[in-house]
Amino acid sequence: MKPVCSIVIRAFNEEKHLGRLLEGISQQTIQNVQVILVDSGSTDNTVKIAIENNVHVVSIDPEDFTFGHSLNIGIEAAESDLVLIASAHVYPVYPDWIEEILEPFSDPSVALVYGKQRGITGSQFSERQIFVHWYSDISKNPQDHPFCNNANAAIRKALWKKNPYNESLSGLEDLAWAKWAQENDYKIVYNAQAEIKHIHEESWRGIKKRYLREGMAFKSIYPQEHFSLFDLVRLFVKNASSDIRQAKKEHVLLQEVSGILRFRWLQFHGTYLGYQRSGPLTWQLKQSFYYPGKNNFRAAQNLGRDVQPIDYHKNSDTIE
Repeated sequence: MKPVCSIVIRAFNEEKHLGRLLEGISQQTIQNVQVILVDSGSTDNTVKIAIENNVHVVSIDPEDFTFGHSLNIGIEAAESDLVLIASAHVYPVYPDWIEEILEPFSDPSVALVYGKQRGITGSQFSERQIFVHWYSDISKNPQDHPFCNNANAAIRKALWKKNPYNESLSGLEDLAWAKWAQENDYKIVYNAQAEIKHIHEESWRGIKKRYLREGMAFKSIYPQEHFSLFDLVRLFVKNASSDIRQAKKEHVLLQEVSGILRFRWLQFHGTYLGYQRSGPLTWQLKQSFYYPGKNNFRAAQNLGRDVQPIDYHKNSDTIE
């Protein structure tokens, strides 16, 4: 029986989080799904966990990894016409996650749907503000810009065959693909009901590298754009000030202010450096960008809809 959708998960050493995502998938209202894990050289129990949960595993060498290449390998193995893409360190909040993210595809002109993301209580304060800013509580069908995020998105495989993901980009392969879709008169949809928790466990150095590689990718997608030192300072001051005001409202300013300043500086300094950088995505850069060290954060449940959230009882040690 053909699956309703195929779910492609990219992973590298995700034993801490993968089980929770797979449990969330197992509790969805739509059960006829194919799950594919694209593993890029994990040395922990990631692959073992996937196999124990009847996940189809596709392996690639670490030196071959880019976000685009990993997705292309996974989507090639997809049996369904609709492909849901998820990072291994996310998990759905509600049991209708798959149902909600697939619903807009009833319109044949829809190419891509992406859903809401929220951080956890252990996330950086500024990161949580970014999620709130990027992913509102109001759905948009269609939206008038190509922003999206492949940590929580779905596409049509037939359109992917026409335009596979760009494998040379250091990041933002989702933005490049959505830009192509809109330029070819297809719709991009944001569905706020398709919500996940996104756990970033980066060191300070890892945060800077993330924005550096995204800056490189954005400059490649939009070569006419510029990011000056003035932009760096202006955006740092604007966003740090906004975060500080919000932290004050939440009565957490004293414990969060240093993290806010550091995160926002690394965000925009990394972006600035990325815009200045040019050249191929070498193996040395891949090692730096994609294989960082890890910290430990704990995940939190989320409430807010009439639908009851998933009870992650099997992974209760990682839920606050």
